[in-house]
Amino acid sequence: MAHYFEEPSRTFNEYLLVPGYSSKECRVENVSLKTPITKFKKGEEPKITMNIPLVSAVMQAVSDDKMAVALAKEGGISFIFGSQPIESQAAMIRRVKTHKAGFVTSDSNLRPDQTLKDVLELKALKGHSTIAITDDGTAEGKILGLVTSRDYRVSRMSPDTKISEFMTPFDKLIYGRSGITLSEANDILWDHKLNALPIIDDNQRLTHFVFRKDYDSHKSNPNELLDEQKRYMVGAGINTRDHEQRVPALIDAGVDILCIDSSEGYSQWQADTIAWIRERYGDDIKIGAGNVVDGEGFRYLAEAGADFVKIGIGGGSICITREQKGIGRGQATAVIEVAAARDEYFKETGIYVPICSDGGIVYDHHLTLALAMGADFIMLGRYFARFDESPTNKLNVNAQLAALRPRRRSSHEV
Repeated sequence: MAHYFEEPSRTFNEYLLVPGYSSKECRVENVSLKTPITKFKKGEEPKITMNIPLVSAVMQAVSDDKMAVALAKEGGISFIFGSQPIESQAAMIRRVKTHKAGFVTSDSNLRPDQTLKDVLELKALKGHSTIAITDDGTAEGKILGLVTSRDYRVSRMSPDTKISEFMTPFDKLIYGRSGITLSEANDILWDHKLNALPIIDDNQRLTHFVFRKDYDSHKSNPNELLDEQKRYMVGAGINTRDHEQRVPALIDAGVDILCIDSSEGYSQWQADTIAWIRERYGDDIKIGAGNVVDGEGFRYLAEAGADFVKIGIGGGSICITREQKGIGRGQATAVIEVAAARDEYFKETGIYVPICSDGGIVYDHHLTLALAMGADFIMLGRYFARFDESPTNKLNVNAQLAALRPRRRSSHEV
């Protein structure tokens, strides 16, 4: 026989905040959005603290290595999707951890025997005016020249003109050697009034670009989330089926934190997965679990050893768990109850287990509501899918970018 709740299940849309008194000190520069993402004991500091309370969802259309770098620059963490082969997920983690801030791998490359038409098509596709000309047309090839918008005039040149005829050849390029620091590269950019500086190795192979525009970007991101080795921090989604093979590969790649990706987390499978990780890696490996919608589910995962617990079943923009299983709860009600359970658990044990509100965000002010109701941080999918850094396809509608809705997946597929 089912248990009936006396109180209705409420969503964020049913709440508003009553504004309180604002003094002259209530200014943006006086606000700290830092929040713990891993559990900690009373009087101690959490192993990982984010500079903003936002993480990106474990979704193929949202979280890859580019999103991870972009979000880490802002102070959050991206959980790279696990619905892919172990090797490719580990490769994404590795690319994030080896990414050098300010050093960009070229994604616009052509061969000298290609034409102006190819340049224009690539520029339209990528949106970049700086194109590396290498012997094999790849980012790792031997650099032979460079093409920028200053090297050609569409109105006066045939589309069939070979790139070799108008590119800036290598012997006229100003470049940096592999191993140069970002500060040194920026000095060269400014001294020679360049917009882009190619970085090459001893074999004349292109390794990176440093762009003038990224100098300002780096300076304007004081909230960057870095590990002890000054590398961007990144998370990864795992499941309860192949974790014995996936987790070691992700750890070898340098992942900072894991998250079990499931729509229904109050299960022995999650407890067993956490136990397996604890037995082999102790508390050094941080792992979140979920999702749950009540205090009982939170306590189960907290006692199982989860570093954080995710809240929400069926509230995501493409989630169909409620339709398929008939389970779930209004996100606001779920967050309020789980937050109370977290606080009670902290009083009893002295261990604070952060909670993450996952799903149910329709309007921007719902983010504020979730935090006000007790969430330590928020996981977003559709919200981040719209941005250039996400891997999802975009649709331009009346000059407004929209993310094409990814294929819906059922709970057992996740």
